[in-house]
Amino acid sequence: MSNPGDPFGGLGGDAAGGFGALFEQAQKMQAAMVTAQRELAEARIEGSAGGGLVTATVNGGGELVDLKISARAVDPDDTETLADLVLAAVRDATTNAHKLAEQKMAAATGGLGDILGGPGGGLPGGFPQLG
Repeated sequence: MSNPGDPFGGLGGDAAGGFGALFEQAQKMQAAMVTAQRELAEARIEGSAGGGLVTATVNGGGELVDLKISARAVDPDDTETLADLVLAAVRDATTNAHKLAEQKMAAATGGLGDILGGPGGGLPGGFPQLG
């Protein structure tokens, strides 16, 4: 039961101890988020289309950093299909980057990222919302 005169009554223990434990947990979460964001910034995530004819690589922020197109995908008389394959590969890579970011941030925040506004918890430097 909480004491109506104790504003920290729901935190457990005495007010100072409960608040201290909460603050310590928040610091650990912040450090884990910084680590996850650093890992995402360095990550390279691939996506492909056309059975591997087109492969796109994005970084953890979803920015396209590499694009490989097999010579078998190039038909000068059908550039629309190639364009569709490129778009599909980039979308696949971006989707994979989103999934990786969600996993890393969920691990860093103990699942609180959703409460705080999604991956990155809506904090500065959190994963950008793409698409």
